[in-house]
Amino acid sequence: MKKLTTLLGLLVVGVISAQAQGEVDTGATAWMLTSTALVLLMVPGLAMFYGGLVRSKNVLGTMMHSFAAMGIMSVLWVVFGYSMCFGDSVLGGWCGWNSDYVLLSGIDTAVTDGVPDLVFSMFQGKFAIITPALIAGAFAERVKFKGYLVFIALWGILVYNPLCHWVWAADGFLHHWGAAGAIDFAGGTVVHISAGVSGLVAAIYLGGRRGNPKRQMKPNNLVMVMMGVGLLWVGWFGFNAGSSVSSGVATAQALTATQAAAAAGALMWVIVELIHHGKATALGFASGILAGLVAVTPAAGVVQPAGAMALGAIATVICYGALILKDKLGYDDTLDAFGIHGTGGIVGAILLSFFIRDSWMSDAAAASSTGAWTMWDQFGVQVITVVIAIAYSVVLTISIIWVVEKLLGLRATEEEEMQGLDHSFHGERGYGMLNPN
Repeated sequence: MKKLTTLLGLLVVGVISAQAQGEVDTGATAWMLTSTALVLLMVPGLAMFYGGLVRSKNVLGTMMHSFAAMGIMSVLWVVFGYSMCFGDSVLGGWCGWNSDYVLLSGIDTAVTDGVPDLVFSMFQGKFAIITPALIAGAFAERVKFKGYLVFIALWGILVYNPLCHWVWAADGFLHHWGAAGAIDFAGGTVVHISAGVSGLVAAIYLGGRRGNPKRQMKPNNLVMVMMGVGLLWVGWFGFNAGSSVSSGVATAQALTATQAAAAAGALMWVIVELIHHGKATALGFASGILAGLVAVTPAAGVVQPAGAMALGAIATVICYGALILKDKLGYDDTLDAFGIHGTGGIVGAILLSFFIRDSWMSDAAAASSTGAWTMWDQFGVQVITVVIAIAYSVVLTISIIWVVEKLLGLRATEEEEMQGLDHSFHGERGYGMLNPN
């Protein structure tokens, strides 16, 4: 028995040593491959969600905004995006750079913590796809396609990549802010706040759709909207749980928090609608799902299920209020990119400070120079991070829109808008109807 115990011990040590030297952990790698596919699934899910919400004459053009991001952002990511995000800090820490990451040529056989670097790169690349695609919801039904392509390319390079480096790269300055760094487990700041705030800026800068709000502009297909949000919910398990970059307890914690927050958000939206209007709508249920998912995204790795449900419920109430405020202020955030993603991301990134599990706080305190770290200390770090992300996104987005508008034109002409994106920019119609409205 003693010999068997010794043999097993040597085997365990050998496996750990082999993984440290670059051997693949097949379990973790299998989950990361699955997560990568799940996050990519969110893009057609978003296309369906957004496509169903616009008028029939714009359904294909709106869906193309999501699918086009899959192409252009993937190419940029492989060429130099991954290097800008996860390379060593350059230009005073504004972004990263590592020549081995250019065209992913230097990581062909590299393995880190049991997961091939190529898998990690492809997983992170899906975040770079969906973030600018989210922005398109804010100015849906009124932008030129070629202008949009240039806009998201520049936005990805100048906004997403630096923010990603600051928060997630090993030497990013926000990654080390305070005792344990800014908490953004899966993209509350990097993805949702940046996209939501940038979308708000774009919507205000470009102006509203012609005829809005006097003319009713109802969704063309709520069935497609519900299918889309269902795909987003499924894909979000890869989005959040995959961000553990492992297959273990942390993965299970993030997955559970994701489910709890989404369900709580959906139910809270139903309750609020019943109180406010006396009816619970399918679109409201879908919006609640998204509000809960967005809010828990930065927090999924540090909160327990009760905290996740609280974040989902609180974010839903605040997002509901944000949509009411939008109507009062009169700006045309077409598909509520800021109302849901921006607002929910801000709520989750800040309020997670009050729901962090005790074990995480203990580790943060141990890492602190004073040996103490409270939720208020982390709250300060989160607020600073959110303010930096908002300010940076606003300034750069305005600059990019101005350049694209001057050089190529971003806002569609009145004739193009009236005919619809499908016909004006793609020569097609989503449903083949004679009446495009």
